Amino acid sequence: MGRAEWWASNWCYYKRSTILVCSINIFVALYVLHSYTSPTINDAVESWRRKKLKEARELVNRKTSNSTIAPEEAGLLAQILDVDWAELSEEIGLWIPVAIINNEHHDKPEGEEEFDNEIIAGRRLPPECNIELHTDYGGDAVRWGLTHPKESAFECCMACLNQAKNAGPNDKKCNIWVYCPFENGCYSPDIYQHKNQECWLKYAEKAKSTFKDQYSESFRNAHPNAPVVVPWMSGVVSV
Repeated sequence: MGRAEWWASNWCYYKRSTILVCSINIFVALYVLHSYTSPTINDAVESWRRKKLKEARELVNRKTSNSTIAPEEAGLLAQILDVDWAELSEEIGLWIPVAIINNEHHDKPEGEEEFDNEIIAGRRLPPECNIELHTDYGGDAVRWGLTHPKESAFECCMACLNQAKNAGPNDKKCNIWVYCPFENGCYSPDIYQHKNQECWLKYAEKAKSTFKDQYSESFRNAHPNAPVVVPWMSGVVSV
């Protein structure tokens, strides 16, 4: 065979292979689109490959004449879909990963705790306690929390209501209760070490929270020991 004939023969083979490869890409894309409800895309592609491979083999063995595959291309297509499939599928971009792992990300700072649907120890607080989670209130202390522990937020709120009810005419009546529910204690920017179950009874003419939900970044920069989340729970009551 002359060089020109050899080149023409191989060029034609290459051209036929290219057309077949392009056809495979198109057929797979259409088949996957048609079968997008399949459990996985891999299953749809593999199902298409087996179907076309069977059709090509039957055409080669002259077991069928009703086929969309050209008879002269059946042998080449059967080889591509069988022996050469694994290598070819990667080269022409048909390879699909078996599984894609999605990692959930969130923007919460490190150390921040989830405080949705928190369980509060002790008896259920009545509406008049007006509980506010992760909140600290200022005010004049009518009962010093360091020496006034209570087993639950309910008892702390009741202590505030009882103090207001029994206070003398010239005494300040409790209208704010602040409780530490955490076993490791609660942070506060003062000189004291605040322990679990501390119950502060306070009075303020106009109650105003000093910290709510989270300590600000600027506050934590100035107070390196401060956590992200405000640990206290509080309530403002009517007296």
